[in-house]
Amino acid sequence: MRLRNVLVAATSAIGLVLAVPVSANAADGVFRYTYRAAGSEHHGELVDPKAEQCVDVPGATDQDAAYSAVNRTNGTAVAFLDFGCLGDVYRVLNPGESTGRRLHFRSVLFS
Repeated sequence: MRLRNVLVAATSAIGLVLAVPVSANAADGVFRYTYRAAGSEHHGELVDPKAEQCVDVPGATDQDAAYSAVNRTNGTAVAFLDFGCLGDVYRVLNPGESTGRRLHFRSVLFS
């Protein structure tokens, strides 16, 4: 009888822990980048990007990708050359890492 009560309590506790919602923002902070529009450079940023959600970078186009990424979030960012976080061309940026002008990307996935 005691074993059954212990198992019920343990199962209930695990269920409660799994049911508590976690924050949707796994990457607190700012991800900065540069893009070209109308013949000049502009700066953009993603503030507190959501985890496990692909973000097509505002300002990036089919003709001109974004570049000069600076990951000032507490999460890992994976920058993809294609929109929709697709393709085999990508780069992982750890928290605090930045890239030069040579890394071009159109979408980012945070974890």
